[in-house]
Amino acid sequence: MLFGGIDTLFRAISRRQDADHLLGYNSRFYRSCAMSRGFVKEDDLEHAGTDLPERPLSPHPNYVTPTGLKQLQRQASILETERLNFTQRKEDPIAQQQLAMIDRDLRYLHARLESAILVDPAKQPTDTVLFGATVEVEDENGETHTFMIVGEDEADIASNRVSWVSPLAHVLLGQKVGDSATWQRPVGELELEVIGIHY
Repeated sequence: MLFGGIDTLFRAISRRQDADHLLGYNSRFYRSCAMSRGFVKEDDLEHAGTDLPERPLSPHPNYVTPTGLKQLQRQASILETERLNFTQRKEDPIAQQQLAMIDRDLRYLHARLESAILVDPAKQPTDTVLFGATVEVEDENGETHTFMIVGEDEADIASNRVSWVSPLAHVLLGQKVGDSATWQRPVGELELEVIGIHY
């Protein structure tokens, strides 16, 4: 089990976990987001979604693992298919709203794909914690934890995949087996010792 405060931390530092929004786009999701005709005016439906704010793009270099790149490509492909389905009903105000959401997310995904910097973990030095590493650490209480350092869009705390720009990754990057680091958490500092590095 992850040590205290990590869920709160990564919700605060990860846009999506606005990364969670990138998983599993399908028509059921968009239907659930659409407003019922019975509760809004027809004019409101016609303009629904046209003023959606753009998804913010990270200012950091967009490093991705091979898995992260495939994930972005797969998500874009799914949305392209969804877009074709809704385009056939583009005169429907609700479909217009759904199309607006899909187009907004496609713009985000295309921008992330264009800026992607592919890093193959298999080519990284095996004795140092770098991007793509799976790191085993032992905390000051003797508990062990494993994290993989990945791109921002690939980060998923539920599977212990942490963004390379997160505070945890920041203190681990550059470390070697036997090195210690202090993780500044909202609930207090925690001493970590690197006990394993894998790629």
